[in-house]
Amino acid sequence: MSEARAPRQRRRRGAAESLASIVLGFESIIVFLGGLVLFGLKATPAGIEPWWGIVAGSVLAVLLVLTSGVLRHTWGIALGWFWQLLIVLGGLLEPGLAVVGLIFGAMYAYATIKGASLDRLNAQRAEQAQDAADHTNGD
Repeated sequence: MSEARAPRQRRRRGAAESLASIVLGFESIIVFLGGLVLFGLKATPAGIEPWWGIVAGSVLAVLLVLTSGVLRHTWGIALGWFWQLLIVLGGLLEPGLAVVGLIFGAMYAYATIKGASLDRLNAQRAEQAQDAADHTNGD
């Protein structure tokens, strides 16, 4: 007979990772819609077919979602910043994309900075609780 396996423990996500992944998830939808805008307004550079706007928006949307999965690493946070810069640079094609990039960039900044602050505070509290438990058990 097979024994029942204990459920696998989920990795605890920090506040910075959770908040940043939420921002990137919502931003992926907006970036896809931005690609449709580039297509509809035929805002691609001369010599580039407008349907490439849809392709670019779709690819960037998928990359944003994939980046959400690697935010536990510092390079994942940096990659998120790279995408923010790329979206702002999309304003060269359509100025509205720069506005979207700046708004989501500000939200990403808040998510990563405030989230890291919350993570440090939670780690400090956990350490204090552990020290108190060790002190109580040691007496």
